[in-house]
Amino acid sequence: MGILDFPAFLIASFLFIISPGIDTMFILNKSIAQGRQSGIYATLGIATGVLFHTTLAAFGLSLILAQSAMAFSIVKYFGAAYLIYLGLNKLLSNKSIVIENGRQQPVSLKKIYISAVFTNVLNPKVAIFFLAFFPQFIQPAFIHSAIPFILLGITYAITSFIWFMILTFFAGKFSLKLKSNPGVDTWINKFSALVFVLMGLKIAFTKR
Repeated sequence: MGILDFPAFLIASFLFIISPGIDTMFILNKSIAQGRQSGIYATLGIATGVLFHTTLAAFGLSLILAQSAMAFSIVKYFGAAYLIYLGLNKLLSNKSIVIENGRQQPVSLKKIYISAVFTNVLNPKVAIFFLAFFPQFIQPAFIHSAIPFILLGITYAITSFIWFMILTFFAGKFSLKLKSNPGVDTWINKFSALVFVLMGLKIAFTKR
């Protein structure tokens, strides 16, 4: 299939995935603030974003972001603005995570999924990373073929999904313990809002 040293790709991918980043923070944020189910949908959204970037890289569209400073900046600032909007919206909201009788408010899992997709897709650093990382494990004769890019991207997405599901499981248990204490839910909500704002600022000030 034109792939070089697949085991090395798996190891390198895993090391990159477990390194703290925007995706990790987003999933931990959702898992702790809104529970394990929210974390699962956030994980699915991030995996979808990875597949989106894989498709762009496979057909050479990511080169536009790599070669055009304007395209990179447009995507970057859209992504930053979106995360800051999510954070400010949560920060200014008077809603707490848990209602008076102790039962959790209904959470729109569809919105969480879509937010996760946009968070990953609107991060231009992911597209540039794939362009720089994947070709190292593709045979020169297949470098212009979409097949090895797609196979590596699917592998990366599956590896990401497994790792983030593990994080979601443990973060979800931590969330239940925190929410058993009165008043903690409000602080979790405000803290998670601040994390979104900080993630947005991190993207806004990132360089190519």
